[in-house]
Amino acid sequence: MTSDSASPTPISQLTPETEETNTPPQVRFKSEGGRLLLLLPPEVETSQPPADWEELWLQIKQRLKGGDRFWQPQSAVHLVARDRLLDARQLQAIEEALCEQQLSLRRVYTSRRQTAVAAATAGYSVEQQASLAHLSQTPTEAGQSLDEPLYFQSTVRSGMEVRHRGTIVVLGDTNPGSTLVADGDIFVWGRLRGVAHAGAAGNPHCRIMALHLEPTQLRIADKVALPPAKPPVRYQPEVAYIGASGIHIAIAADFARNYLSDLSR
Repeated sequence: MTSDSASPTPISQLTPETEETNTPPQVRFKSEGGRLLLLLPPEVETSQPPADWEELWLQIKQRLKGGDRFWQPQSAVHLVARDRLLDARQLQAIEEALCEQQLSLRRVYTSRRQTAVAAATAGYSVEQQASLAHLSQTPTEAGQSLDEPLYFQSTVRSGMEVRHRGTIVVLGDTNPGSTLVADGDIFVWGRLRGVAHAGAAGNPHCRIMALHLEPTQLRIADKVALPPAKPPVRYQPEVAYIGASGIHIAIAADFARNYLSDLSR
């Protein structure tokens, strides 16, 4: 359950000619941009009823064992779950089925918050977005509305990457080798020791806060900061924000006091 170290490129929308309008929606594998995609049919269909988990599971196994396999062994699979509600048990079942065919589940794309939380908690890289259409769009511009915050209570392990078009709140630690990318703020109620990128769509007013700030890299909008060569003697809650000369780091209590003072003026 590892993830790409590089940022994923957008997944394009399915073209009309690849969708079969006279048959129920089907699980499909597709090669795109050098990646192997496992595409689940959406929950909402205008002319066909949605498939339940048992039917989806049967389709996945049939696709994996069918004669039209075109992938190479050891290929990484990106699961496009769309608006499907999947729990940790179902994600584990998909991974085990892929492993039997020498494939590995690498990343989960979903528009469902529960699926995103389950995937991140299980250790998969995840990109949670409001709708499937976002998979083919360019990043939102600064000032556009954000998605609702993504909350999860889990350790973000090395190799994991969590991407969200809003604020990310982690109730736990983020380990070295992990990555958080948010169009909004990033709050880590624990130790932040990986890469954190807030304001990824270009908003310079976003912030990164952690109870224990020990990152390998911080990014806010287009600004980048590396940790000091000599770590502090004592860690305390801190906030990273963009100031006059780039990214600044302030003690959380001082930042809050100054922030409230500015609001009262």
